Parts: sequence; C-alpha cells; structure tokens
Amino acid sequence: MSLTAFALNCSLKPSHANEKSSTDKILSDLIAALKPYDVISGGPVRVADHNVKPGVLSDEGNGDDWPKLRAQILAADILLLGLPIWMGQPSSVAKRVLERMDAFLSETDDLGRMPAAGKVAIVAIVGNEDGAHACHAACFQSLNDVGFTIPANCGVYWVGEAMGNIDYVDLPSAPKKVAGMIEMAVSNAVHLAKLLKGENYVGVPQ
Repeated sequence: MSLTAFALNCSLKPSHANEKSSTDKILSDLIAALKPYDVISGGPVRVADHNVKPGVLSDEGNGDDWPKLRAQILAADILLLGLPIWMGQPSSVAKRVLERMDAFLSETDDLGRMPAAGKVAIVAIVGNEDGAHACHAACFQSLNDVGFTIPANCGVYWVGEAMGNIDYVDLPSAPKKVAGMIEMAVSNAVHLAKLLKGENYVGVPQ
C-alpha cells in the first residue's frame, strides 16, 4: 500500500532570508527515513513563504495562501509538522497553522468525520532551550482535536544547550538518540497510516 507524506516547516525564517533552517534539517531527516518505506514525500514547505492570514476559516478570502497549503496537507496520509521553540512555546507560525485547522471542526462529513480523519501526524521540534515536551503537548492536543491520529512515539525533538550557539542544522549528523527517535516515529506512523488507509474510522451517523 503506497503512502504519501507532506512536510510543513513552521520556522519564522522565510526562504529569501537565506538562513539555514534547523526545522528544515530535521524534517529532511524524517523524509529520508520515510524513503525505505516507499513513502512519497512533499516539502518541506515553509509557511513563512506564504501569506497565511489569521482566522479560523479554511479560506479567509483574497490573497490567502492557506487553501493551497490545506489541500497539500489533506492530500497526504502523514503530516510532518516541524517547528522551532520560541520563548518556550511553539512558534507563532505553528500556532497560526493550528488555528487555521480549527475550521475542520465544522467541516465534517455525514458520519461526523473531520477532513483529517484517518491521517496521522508526526511533530518535529528544534530549539536551544527547554520546552520540547510542552510544545509537543500543545501541538498534539490541537492536531488530535481537529481529527489527526497521533501514533506512539511520534514526538521527535532536538534541544541544544541553553543560550548556546550550536543549532541542529550545524550538527554533522543527527545524534544517536535523535536518529533513533526518527526511526521509531517513522515506523509507527507508517504502520498506523497503512491501517487507517485500509480501514478508516467508521464515524457516527449525524
């Protein structure tokens, strides 16, 4: 059974800034780990390169780039959501993505299933301060609330020394523990995505 994945980079850095992105790097590591499972991956796409308007609708009107990102998210079986920690919290870009997904709550089918039903999510976090677990908790709650399924061990993170100047993108390779987290997350996500693609949630007649 073939699967697809889509990687969304919620860095604060747009591509034109020409700055290396640790979020891009950890998402690329996840994409590479998915290849042996024959998962076709799109991205990473930087949200900061697009005009994603504030709001809680799937289309906020003229100039809103969210609808095309939404379409890519929902076309995939696995969402790879990557974000940095800022001030101990998920980046504001990640928060906006989650806020826009709030529209899924009212976009259910005749069985009460949201657009993300049957899709799984991995959340990858990078930073130079503590807060990875808190950021995972916030993201996983929001993703689950709008219909995504969270596989076991699908919170991947790397956190550098507080106030340090070494970022994930500066490392020659992923540390052994992080590489192990990536492999486990990918294995679990692929396993669950195949099960759900073969037999989605039955829903409840509305």
